[in-house]
Amino acid sequence: MPYEHRSKHIIQFSETDMAGLVHFSNFFKYMELAERDFFAANKLDLIKVQPRELTGWPRARAECKFTAPLRFGDTIEIHLAVKAVKDRAIDYQFRIYRCNADKTVTQAGKGHMTTILAKLNENGSLQSIELPTEVCERIIEAPMEILQRPDGV
Repeated sequence: MPYEHRSKHIIQFSETDMAGLVHFSNFFKYMELAERDFFAANKLDLIKVQPRELTGWPRARAECKFTAPLRFGDTIEIHLAVKAVKDRAIDYQFRIYRCNADKTVTQAGKGHMTTILAKLNENGSLQSIELPTEVCERIIEAPMEILQRPDGV
């Protein structure tokens, strides 16, 4: 769907701390992993390099609430849903689930991220730009029932 995506990931040893738990900063990496996969699934460039110009999606806001620990070897599923498509930005909702051995899932985190489409000018400054038609045609806002699904679904 052009408004949601699910990515799977196996927790690597390097993502854990001395207690064997995933370090909180990696939850943001998992959100970015899902975003990358979402763009690829919709045949869009996350970063576009053209002569004398670089276009990408810097973060304007990111937050995550942690609800259950993740450990080395766990398989997780990251669910991305598009909350809003604006003139120059996209707001995402993320839910991160641990896949349990009994085929159930446990929500480990819930996050939000706002990204702004921007180009890097020759002088090194970022300038926000309007979303191209191609992006607006391939990424749309999720229906409210997707955004309001109960946890673990």
